[in-house]
Amino acid sequence: MPQIIFLPHDDLCPEGTAVEAAEGETVLDVALKNGIGIEHACEKSCACTTCHVVIREGFDSLDESDELEDDMLDKAWGLEPESRLGCQAIIKNEDLVVEIPKYTVNMVKENH
Repeated sequence: MPQIIFLPHDDLCPEGTAVEAAEGETVLDVALKNGIGIEHACEKSCACTTCHVVIREGFDSLDESDELEDDMLDKAWGLEPESRLGCQAIIKNEDLVVEIPKYTVNMVKENH
């Protein structure tokens, strides 16, 4: 079973953590299942950027992002070459190291 290491994040995962993941799961689902509350305002439909993550190791093991995900990522805060939407990054058979950006763009939350 692949392992995902979530690097420390002040609010969501202060100590960082390593968890097991099943092939075919998304990075977001694994995070949520393990108590890491990554935002997902569009309910995992690839319609926002709140689940933006940066894959620090294992990026090449993921399928390439599609055009819709790329369009969404263009709007993400702190975009990097290894950025992915957690709801679209499907785990294969390789370990990943994931960084959750400090900020996220949540239009719904910010308009209230």
